[in-house]
Amino acid sequence: MKICIIIPVYNSENLIADVIKSVLQYADNLIVVNDGSTDGTAEVLRVVGARLIAPLRKIEIISYAKNRGKGYALQQGFARALALGFTHAITMDADGQHLATDIATLVQASENQPNALIVGARKFDNPNMPQGNIFANNFSNFWFAVQTGQKLPDTQTGFRVYPLHKMGKMRLFTKRYETELELLVRCAWRNIKLVSQPINVYYPPANERLSHFRAGKDFFRISVLNSVLCFVAVVYGYPSMFLRRIFKKGT
Repeated sequence: MKICIIIPVYNSENLIADVIKSVLQYADNLIVVNDGSTDGTAEVLRVVGARLIAPLRKIEIISYAKNRGKGYALQQGFARALALGFTHAITMDADGQHLATDIATLVQASENQPNALIVGARKFDNPNMPQGNIFANNFSNFWFAVQTGQKLPDTQTGFRVYPLHKMGKMRLFTKRYETELELLVRCAWRNIKLVSQPINVYYPPANERLSHFRAGKDFFRISVLNSVLCFVAVVYGYPSMFLRRIFKKGT
């Protein structure tokens, strides 16, 4: 196994340096995708990169001028990771809510099941968790079960280990927040095992939280995606899973 960390970032100039420093305590290879940030994020990455890239070769920064969405940033990170020969990628958010101390736990889970997609599962009894997050996750969990016949406790988390060697160059249809749901469903249809792994999460006070989720637009996009995936599940998803299992048994 050869594992890297991928962090998509957009307008996180006050947090990204600390996130990078914490990650590098637990990982040796990091790909940061600057998704068209318009604040000082690019300069922060330049300074951090200048300090760490040359002597340690640990950080690779991908940047482009226009914001394209989290899903597009993840695809760029996956493509670069594959080009560099990585077999697995751990994805983390740039807002500081994912704790780098959990990286070792996710790596261990992936080493135990290297062909599986390890999905971080947050604790929903956290008193600081926004109620909107709980509703959105329950909504997503329901439709994921309809589309795949499988259940996961947390389909909204971005803290995951993707088995790139099993996924290959998967072409995705979505570009923004809904991409993470598409990735779960598409991997399930390929019979890539999905394994839930408990993780910790930090929720800062409401006035300090960084979020680029657009409640109206992004929820609408996710709803449209769920409608499309339900249709595709009937004509392709479930038949594909069935045939893959049949041929696997026959080999």
